[in-house]
Amino acid sequence: MRLSKMIGLAAVALSASVATANAQQPGQVQVGVLECRGGQNVGYVLGSNAHLNCVFQSAGGRAEGYVANIRRFGLDLGFTDNTTVQWAIYAPTTRVPRGGLAGQYGGVGTNASVGVGFGGNFLVGGPNNLYGLQPVSVQGQTGLNVASGVVQLQLESTGPLSGHRYKKQRRNRN
Repeated sequence: MRLSKMIGLAAVALSASVATANAQQPGQVQVGVLECRGGQNVGYVLGSNAHLNCVFQSAGGRAEGYVANIRRFGLDLGFTDNTTVQWAIYAPTTRVPRGGLAGQYGGVGTNASVGVGFGGNFLVGGPNNLYGLQPVSVQGQTGLNVASGVVQLQLESTGPLSGHRYKKQRRNRN
């Protein structure tokens, strides 16, 4: 029963963070999507640390590699495997220079897993706090854990990637 209460608290915290993050800064536009994937992570009650490999797909079709280090401070119990996170990247202009997302980000996040799990991390930061990261879809992971708290993300650029292209969706005009 305690696990179900913890999952309930995680869901409430996620809902609160969604409401807070939806107050996007005026004048920002979506410039692409950052997708990160990683392996095993173990929570240490008061925090955790995870390393993920990421690909930023700009709206213009350019793909760049990044390495992410995510630190969570707060409740974090359990373990996860196969984590995938996608963020929509918002910026004050439509162009992001190569390596432009590299830097520190901070915000709030919540996730829970019993077998398959869900979660979300809403972050702002980067050079001069220009960028906002909002989940495109709910974070997916496998494992057994509950986590909620303050999230710190460090992004480091690994450079352009070949073989990755952003697929623009076609719009039907009626």
